[in-house]
Amino acid sequence: MERKVLVICAVVGFLGLLSAVTGFAAEATRIKGSQVQFPSPSECVYPRSPALGLGLAAAVALMVAQIIVNVASGCVCCRQYLSGSNRSLALLCFVVSWFTFVIAFMLLLTGAALNEQHGEESLYFGNYYCYVVKPGVFAGAAVLSLASVALGIIYYISLVSAKNINDPWHPPVPSQGGIAMGHPQIPPQTSQEPVFVHEDTYMRRIST
Repeated sequence: MERKVLVICAVVGFLGLLSAVTGFAAEATRIKGSQVQFPSPSECVYPRSPALGLGLAAAVALMVAQIIVNVASGCVCCRQYLSGSNRSLALLCFVVSWFTFVIAFMLLLTGAALNEQHGEESLYFGNYYCYVVKPGVFAGAAVLSLASVALGIIYYISLVSAKNINDPWHPPVPSQGGIAMGHPQIPPQTSQEPVFVHEDTYMRRIST
């Protein structure tokens, strides 16, 4: 496999793992309902939590990984050398990768935003409610991040493999317009013995 392909897969895989790890860390450090304090019936006091920064870091890492793999791969619809099962696999991975990316990115941003509502409350039907992030939001986003990155890598490798099959490293040199090239053939020169003409014959031809 090409060195460029290995580097891109390694970078994208690292960013995917980073997004998943920070997502799980945000899940572990998110604010729970039992940690919210109520100084008054209409006030919510949230403790400080690193879940906001972890969630944003996970979202940024996932976005950068998605950008890298899609820029390196290009548009799947423009790849004329894809055909049959390779094209179907690439399209499936491309669509599902973007679908999981959008969901994971929105979950990470929503979880990070809801985790930072210090002193905010909402009034519904005469009752005050304090919002906290539900369990599993960051964890689900982390799993979807891994799925999105893995599918993006499969999509990229399938495109590169199909391109290498149809465009090998050492293509044959095209013929020069169907003209066969060769060395010129020079016929061997045979030595001829000089012909001597009698002097009387020569003078007779001149006088004639």
